Amino acid sequence: MKQRFSMTKGSQKMRVTITDLDHDSWAIEQGVAEAEGVEFQIVHGDKNAGLDPRVKGSNGLLVQYADITAEVLDYLLPELKVIGRYGVGVDTIDLDAAEERGVVVVNVPDYGTQSVADHAITLSLAVVRNLITLNAEARKSSMDVGVAAPIHQFVDQSFGVLGFGAIGHACAEKARGLGFKTQICDVLIPEGTTEIDGFPVVSLDELLATSDIVSVHVPLNTSTKHLFDDATFDKMKDGSIIVNTARGGIVDTDALVRAVESGKLRGAGLDVMEVEPIPADSPVLKLDRVIVTPHAAFYSEESYYQLKRRTMQNVIDVLKGRECKNIVVPRKK
Repeated sequence: MKQRFSMTKGSQKMRVTITDLDHDSWAIEQGVAEAEGVEFQIVHGDKNAGLDPRVKGSNGLLVQYADITAEVLDYLLPELKVIGRYGVGVDTIDLDAAEERGVVVVNVPDYGTQSVADHAITLSLAVVRNLITLNAEARKSSMDVGVAAPIHQFVDQSFGVLGFGAIGHACAEKARGLGFKTQICDVLIPEGTTEIDGFPVVSLDELLATSDIVSVHVPLNTSTKHLFDDATFDKMKDGSIIVNTARGGIVDTDALVRAVESGKLRGAGLDVMEVEPIPADSPVLKLDRVIVTPHAAFYSEESYYQLKRRTMQNVIDVLKGRECKNIVVPRKK
């Protein structure tokens, strides 16, 4: 779908700004911009980078963690035409405000599908096999395997995938390939569906009650904020595991700590947290059977390159009136 926003020939040179970025380099983005004849700048801002005077006048933005609110949009109009979000989630952007003001929002929904699914599976296996404890014992020259109990084999475990988008689908395929009895749940699956691609489709309550591992692959929105709270953990199978590679806000951190400390949950694998980076004094870090990684699921050499190149290319394609397949706003009707 071609957008109505484009810079006509002979007009002022387009400017695209990266508001904030914690990557080691932005050479890929700069290379794409220069090849397209687009002016490029990076601000190195924080969550409030959209209000930085240096950003004013930009036709396109690339944002990582910066909050793009209605106030920011009004500040950057009328020059701003398109916002590109690094990655899949767009929860830091006020989509309603963007649509009301005619600002296009694009993302890269499939750049890290395999990488995130790989990471979810890796966290799952590490917790199931209790590698944290076994590694600690080996480093003490101890041969005490029993201290890591219980450890189960995959074929006797049920793997529940919550959210059956591209990443959830890839995760389910990998889990099934390892021998797990894999089942799925997604609010977008039509009611009454019992199977998709050989995966049993179950309700959320059934997924929670019967899965030894629950891997979370849903977006963060008003309906999924703290989806996993005390009440939800109570519904989960005793001794089960939760793995979250989606968004930190989906899991109530305090409730998770209570569930693990009480023994309701056997453990957890967390790549995302409500507060990032995770505070050094977080009670989560005191839990022996919880593995925490620093929002790294997206990363592989292959996905890193695709993320950076496509985020910039999507923004430029919109500015130049080309077809862009990764449009979030305007929403399809």
